[in-house]
Amino acid sequence: MIEELYGACHRELVNWCSNMTGSREKAEDLVQEAFLRAMKHEELLETLDEKQRRAWLYRTVKNLFVDKARRDAFCTAAEELPEDTVWENRYGEIESDLLLDVLTEEERSLFVLRYLRGYSSRELGQSFSLPPGTVRAKLSLARKRLRKALEE
Repeated sequence: MIEELYGACHRELVNWCSNMTGSREKAEDLVQEAFLRAMKHEELLETLDEKQRRAWLYRTVKNLFVDKARRDAFCTAAEELPEDTVWENRYGEIESDLLLDVLTEEERSLFVLRYLRGYSSRELGQSFSLPPGTVRAKLSLARKRLRKALEE
């Protein structure tokens, strides 16, 4: 059944996915991963008709693409964090390494991207796969930790 599905859908999935990714190689990787998942879910696919199987494959490829885009955005955001930054803001006299040590890695990433790079909590939520309210809560906790460090 998977072989038939592969023969019927592989080329059109790769073409469709190439338009999303802008790269045939990335598209082929995503489609290959989708077919690996199809093999793991063969029992489910056998209960579906042909149109539903195709829809399942398209949805799986789209979800894999979105997941990869989120991971890439998170990795890019983490790579952009400055390692030895001198903070020139209201915390001016406190050394940056002291402030960064107070925060967890995730809080540090969110804090720097929000307050130094200007990203909104909605944009950060999309990048980190978090609801905007959770981003704001984490930023609030980070500010509290920084305030406490300043008081000490």
